[in-house]
Amino acid sequence: MRDIFLFSCYTGLAYIDIYQLKRSEIIDKNGDEKWISINRQKTGTATRVPLLPKAIALLIKYENHPQCIDQNKAFPVSTNQKMNAYLKEIADICGIKIPLSYHIARHTFATTITLQNGVPIETVSKMLGHKDIRTTQHYAKTLDIKVGRDMAALREKNCPNISEI
Repeated sequence: MRDIFLFSCYTGLAYIDIYQLKRSEIIDKNGDEKWISINRQKTGTATRVPLLPKAIALLIKYENHPQCIDQNKAFPVSTNQKMNAYLKEIADICGIKIPLSYHIARHTFATTITLQNGVPIETVSKMLGHKDIRTTQHYAKTLDIKVGRDMAALREKNCPNISEI
């Protein structure tokens, strides 16, 4: 459960997309990169996500799992209800006070993994498979930290046109 949740944190895939993810949807691109290439279940939108090294390591961990081999799946995924029940149990054990659900992984990808690390919102929107960038902008509203960092970088540049004002 933990590994599957973390994989979604690194890829932004929703539960249903992970549940349906086939090994054949993990493709080699440019000879040395692995990407996920799917159509999102919810919207039918084509989604392409380059895989980070930690996501690739999780895929490798399950490549010989019997259930994955038998079903041509990337991961042995339980029902969404079981996943959320286990996540709640993990949150209780760890003392996490916010309600932990599978969707938090997608939110983590959008905010912590991508937007806070300078990935443009248009790129994040494309990887999340959103049809409208306004859907992605809802994730960006939570990023006052990034706004502060961006403005600090602008101050450090000490742009001449700013000081002339």
